[in-house]
Amino acid sequence: MGLRVHRSISWIGRAEKEVEDTDAQFVFFWIAFNAAYADERALAGIAIGEKATYADFFTRLVRLDNKKRIYEAIWQQFSGPIRLLLANKYVFSPFWQFHNGVQEHVDWERRFGAAQKVVASALASGDTVKILSLVFDRLYVLRNQMVHGGSTWGGKVNRHQVRDGAAILGFLLPVFVDLMMDNPNEDWGVPFYPVVEE
Repeated sequence: MGLRVHRSISWIGRAEKEVEDTDAQFVFFWIAFNAAYADERALAGIAIGEKATYADFFTRLVRLDNKKRIYEAIWQQFSGPIRLLLANKYVFSPFWQFHNGVQEHVDWERRFGAAQKVVASALASGDTVKILSLVFDRLYVLRNQMVHGGSTWGGKVNRHQVRDGAAILGFLLPVFVDLMMDNPNEDWGVPFYPVVEE
């Protein structure tokens, strides 16, 4: 857990230095998120996949969050940006699958409508874990756009989702790390690429 937290804090610190460059800030925050949650068991095929791994991570964090810091961030501080992000088709994976010619996603609009019903239900019931999972699904699409060269650095198109995404990550990640440090006996999984002494 110490290595995982140390790595995450280092990337959070780097992201916080990028006050003028939200593209870089978002990418650095995403690396911090990976350092915090990623479990080597997923790589080995023991866990059931990346999204399941971070859903498990969110469930654990929300359970341990006695002060309700995550809840307040989602339902008060960032409720507007989160709602906008979840209503944005440009961070919805089936939208891009359709535009990339994947025939199975020709019905992306129906899927988007169904996803919006899931969002509305989670918002109505105050399901923090579900909202976190939905938000990070959308942020993952944004991460893919950026890391795989599907956007222009400092571009003018769709800047609000990068700005809002960086702000959401910038608030939540330090809370996640604090909760991990407050609960060192939890099984946080095996970090990727452990330090190997030669």
